[in-house]
Amino acid sequence: MKTWQKILIPFVITLVVGGIYLFVVFKRRQEPGVNKQQSQQLTADQVAVVRLEFPQHYEDVKELEGKSVWMKSGYSMPYFPYVGGRVQFAKPVALIPPDQPLDVKKAIKAVAPAGIHDNIEHGDHQVLVVFALPDSKDLYATPVGFTSGPIEEHYYDDMLFYYDDPHVVFSNWPKDVWQAIDAHQVKPGMSELQTRCAIGMKAQVDGQIEGSRTVDYDVNGKHIVVTYSHDKATAIQGQ
Repeated sequence: MKTWQKILIPFVITLVVGGIYLFVVFKRRQEPGVNKQQSQQLTADQVAVVRLEFPQHYEDVKELEGKSVWMKSGYSMPYFPYVGGRVQFAKPVALIPPDQPLDVKKAIKAVAPAGIHDNIEHGDHQVLVVFALPDSKDLYATPVGFTSGPIEEHYYDDMLFYYDDPHVVFSNWPKDVWQAIDAHQVKPGMSELQTRCAIGMKAQVDGQIEGSRTVDYDVNGKHIVVTYSHDKATAIQGQ
């Protein structure tokens, strides 16, 4: 076989196979009902931009200084007075409610007493953010992570906080839904996400499919049980 034949034959085979593939793809795209999944539209909530920072080091937490955050994991994190440059762990104020804005003043490290249970491992030092509440000059602190030894660091900022006002992030929600959320109440028809924004994430679920199950929320010691169907609250008990 001549050299030009050795080159041409594989080339022709490739063209034939490629042509058949393109023809099949073209025909399938003409058929109704093909690629139905591609026609499914994402909801406004699914495309909402919930910013994450992925903090890895203490310096990453310090970047929150001078900024505002909003509590995402409501009724799960205690906060303590911060007086004279010290965290008064023995005098917890309350649990931070969902969507509460916090004006972060600085990040600090502190040794938490062994008897304090604040939902963050103590390690050698806890890392806390010192903040003020809106229209208040008093300072408070809440833990966001811990360090152990010279290199081990763990931070949970992304789980704890929204970095943008959730009213803006989820601006597609109706006014009456936001009124209920701001009042920390659940209304019929609210989704699981909207309910978490209203009464927090501390909950036990009965079922694996979000939006089609019953959820028992621990709201600062009070239990509110919500049943969902098609991601809408259909029954609310204990509110």
